[in-house]
Amino acid sequence: MGNILAFDLGGTHIKYGLVNQDGAITNKGHTQTPDNLENLLTFIHSQLQKQSVKEITGIAISSPGSVAQDGVIYGSSAIPYIHGPNMKQLIENKTGLTVHIENDANCVALAEVWKGSARGKKDVAVVVIGTGVGGALVKDGTIHKGSHLHGGEFGYMILNPNQSGRGMRTFSDLASTSSIIRRVALQKGTEKSTLTGEEIFAQAEQGDDVCKQAISEFYHMLAIGLYNIQYTYDPELILIGGGISVRKDLIHRINEKMEGIVGGIDVATITPTVATCYYHADANLIGAAYHYLQSVSEQAV
Repeated sequence: MGNILAFDLGGTHIKYGLVNQDGAITNKGHTQTPDNLENLLTFIHSQLQKQSVKEITGIAISSPGSVAQDGVIYGSSAIPYIHGPNMKQLIENKTGLTVHIENDANCVALAEVWKGSARGKKDVAVVVIGTGVGGALVKDGTIHKGSHLHGGEFGYMILNPNQSGRGMRTFSDLASTSSIIRRVALQKGTEKSTLTGEEIFAQAEQGDDVCKQAISEFYHMLAIGLYNIQYTYDPELILIGGGISVRKDLIHRINEKMEGIVGGIDVATITPTVATCYYHADANLIGAAYHYLQSVSEQAV
């Protein structure tokens, strides 16, 4: 089998590259996300024609939204025109190649299982932390989507029902990077738009008590969410992705909070094993290609 032409659909940019069977990427690039469906299809077709490698066996897509097996992408995202039509069929008609599409968070998980931090693991949870909290569940080496395509949507979990009046009760509300900004803005009486996560971490390191407290609360709620995932799904490993995963003290801070949580619950006997994702910028392309390989293999059986 030859190379797979992979695309990562984002609200601002589309990344692309050729991925071989070993997960290596060549001919990488990116472009501004087209403003309509026809332009997107034309762009994908043009990239296929530009590739110098003749052996391109198929096209793999990492996409936002809930991706059904038939190729329809449900839900909503920053690319509204991909939701509704059968994207798999449209791209196949345009390119003449087999196409397989997977949700972007699921692609992150698949990249880690294939060649990353979860290589050799069968049951894994991946938690992607950004302005919200997303993720994926891997069961027996493949993505578990659930009956409503919401498997791994950890951000919906309610962690603190008492905070509903302040709009901070779900995992996304309480343990996303934007939650740190909301906490600091509330305590300092300032606009959220004037703050960034990087600045808050920097101010905390300089001794700012409000920023230190906001970060401490973030890690505490993150640890609670991970604890809940462990005792709901019981994975071998929980991986953290997203921008926060590059912080060198991340796992140490999580484990500190987790020790207190597990130690305070008499019946708790398992401490989650938490690590960071290996892949960052290339995760979606690599995971999309692995999903393609898995799908082709399943169809051949």
